[in-house]
Amino acid sequence: MSATMRAARMHKVGEPMRIEELPVPEPGPGDVRVAVHAVNIVPNLANILNMWTTWFPGSPLPTLPAIFGLDPAGVVESVGAGVQAFKPGDRVYVNPGRSCGSCRSCRSGDSINCASYAFAGYFGFSATAVDLLDRYQGGLAEYTVAPAYSLVKLPDALSFEAAARFGYLGTMYSALRKAEAGPGKTILINGISGTLGIAAALLAPAMGLTHVYGTGRDKALLDQVGKLAGGRLRLHSLDDGPLDDWVREETGGYGVDIYVDALGPGAPHETFRAGMRAMARGGIAVNIGAVAGDLPIDIHRMMDQQLRLIGSAWFTSAEGQTMADMVGAGLLDLSPLEHTVYPLEQVNEAISGIAVRNGGFSNFIISPTATS
Repeated sequence: MSATMRAARMHKVGEPMRIEELPVPEPGPGDVRVAVHAVNIVPNLANILNMWTTWFPGSPLPTLPAIFGLDPAGVVESVGAGVQAFKPGDRVYVNPGRSCGSCRSCRSGDSINCASYAFAGYFGFSATAVDLLDRYQGGLAEYTVAPAYSLVKLPDALSFEAAARFGYLGTMYSALRKAEAGPGKTILINGISGTLGIAAALLAPAMGLTHVYGTGRDKALLDQVGKLAGGRLRLHSLDDGPLDDWVREETGGYGVDIYVDALGPGAPHETFRAGMRAMARGGIAVNIGAVAGDLPIDIHRMMDQQLRLIGSAWFTSAEGQTMADMVGAGLLDLSPLEHTVYPLEQVNEAISGIAVRNGGFSNFIISPTATS
């Protein structure tokens, strides 16, 4: 194997990434080296690279220059000392969530609430996350090193391109699990035609959801979403009226058991509040889309109606494995995703071009194995 590899590194916030030749990383104890075949380019990456201090104050980046790239998928190339469950040749998705393994939350088996939790190739959630960010770089390279605990084994039926979408799929899956989604439950997805929202439409049949309501603005996209999930989806354009009035009408005045908001930063607060008003007694609301800012909520109504509002930031590797197993069993169909693949050398063009997409159906991929 060559002693060097091609990698895309960011040297300064706001500047394009540079393609460079770097030493191939060596896996340490408990780590694996993965030959990267696909990396998802998340819609928010341009904000991370260009407007970091404005959008995410207090959340650290890795020490620059650094290799970014969330959600790589590929083949295990070598393993470090102590790795037992994985071997060279295994097809894997690499969950970018990194935890220290020794804080109180980690020792309680709650790695996502680690005091130093970080997204490798993206950013951290506290000042102490920098060590993990620097130790484990992102996937925009021919090879990446990751802890074995982050890996998800992929069935042959799951392509690397679809697996690289697991970050958004898993975020929705974990939110649905926290909200106890399943047969007999009614659920409202605000932003169902977006990158996160499409995940709910794809996961609904696999999780036995029979009453799924979704909102968006683009009627053409909503028509496309409506063809998913075997006709189980009921959809509404926000241009046609308030979503809470629509939900109450659809449910005979009862409301929904679960409300998941999948809209991103900058989305209007009133839409979020309307979703809260559409909830049935005892309902659970989950914010996963990063709607930001102070939100006025009637907390007296929350008390009287026994409502819950929680945040859900990511998903565990165990949840990722469950999704992979769903695909392998034929329960989760990811074929509606539309993959657009770029070689590593075109990473900057891919990031800047992601604004032109077919809603959440589009899946933008960087593949170090692709040629220009």
